[in-house]
Amino acid sequence: MPASRPATVTALGIAQILGWGTSFYFPAVLAPPISADTGWPLSWVVTGTSIGLLVAGLIAPRVGAIIDRRGGRPVLALSSLFFAAGLLCIGLARNLPVYLLGWIVLGGGMGTGLYDAVFAALGKLYGKDARTPITNLTLFGGFASTVCWPLSAFLAESFGWRSACLIYAGLHLLISLPLQMAVMPPQSPQQIKQAGTDDMAMRPAGPVVHERLILVLLASVLTISAGIGSSVIVHMMIFLQARGADFAFAVSLGTLFGPAQLGARVVERVFGAHYHPIWTMVSSCALMLTGLALLLAGIPFLALIVLIYGGGYGIMWIARGTLPLALFGPERYATLMGRLAFPSLIVQALAPSAAAFLIEQRGVDATMATLTAFAAINVCLIAALWGLCRRSVRG
Repeated sequence: MPASRPATVTALGIAQILGWGTSFYFPAVLAPPISADTGWPLSWVVTGTSIGLLVAGLIAPRVGAIIDRRGGRPVLALSSLFFAAGLLCIGLARNLPVYLLGWIVLGGGMGTGLYDAVFAALGKLYGKDARTPITNLTLFGGFASTVCWPLSAFLAESFGWRSACLIYAGLHLLISLPLQMAVMPPQSPQQIKQAGTDDMAMRPAGPVVHERLILVLLASVLTISAGIGSSVIVHMMIFLQARGADFAFAVSLGTLFGPAQLGARVVERVFGAHYHPIWTMVSSCALMLTGLALLLAGIPFLALIVLIYGGGYGIMWIARGTLPLALFGPERYATLMGRLAFPSLIVQALAPSAAAFLIEQRGVDATMATLTAFAAINVCLIAALWGLCRRSVRG
């Protein structure tokens, strides 16, 4: 008997907390002790995350196509194995090349087991009804840093960073893998074929004209949002300190970022069924631009700025999963998610380094101005996408 939707989302959500916490959020706590223990440059230790994101981006189109053909079960199973193997390699690494090799493997887990892949799996499983499960899943993902940062600190302090990696590898095998396999049903070739037939009946009403242009605009919006988001997350303390906050106050302001994301996602969960997902993306772009513009202008209400920007960034991930489904329907959704993830993950990996270079060469204000300009461009792009989609549905 298939698992209920709440059980499915809960199981996948727990796996998301562990997946994000042991990949994207990994260096925040564990990079300093790794560098101190091994003597490897901190910059190279942190670079592991960028390598993982690059690998995830490169394999994303293939992952989406596999989910379209075979469903999400084999891909999510593979993600747990990738995560476990990558963390095992990192925990046992005695030199920097082996450590970075571990991140290449871990990137396979990021590409097969984080939001983009799981959104595609939910779209394949629930079709046009996947919006609510996708939204609910992001509520779990919002707790990744809240759960894994203190857990990583405890494990590293109590057992050492190597043991922390090995323990996390075991958790992926003992918790994430069984949970995902318990709720993701196997799909036979006949079921996949029937799902494709059903998807044809569930496509948005009316022909989708200008499909290629719509896809390019959507990919551009998602990619710019991802690049801005990763840059701000990495350099947030620098930006806040440039606006007069000392380090301790900047850290306390940074703790508002997670609750801001979660709060915005709760609002989306409550009211999202009453409007098209494009308005979620419009709101995200507008809030991110507003937050960055206020920060650039030197407005003194830094806590409010973090809340505004964090809310916009939080619902961006919901729009990333639900907007392609609403625009193109369940047919080919997983494949499209893979194609959309490719440029955004690549930019997400490279943007923080580009921002760091800009900070060094031009200063903090110029960097914030550049990010604000990109956010303004994104507002224009999402407005163009909204107008084009209105005409396409009518056409």
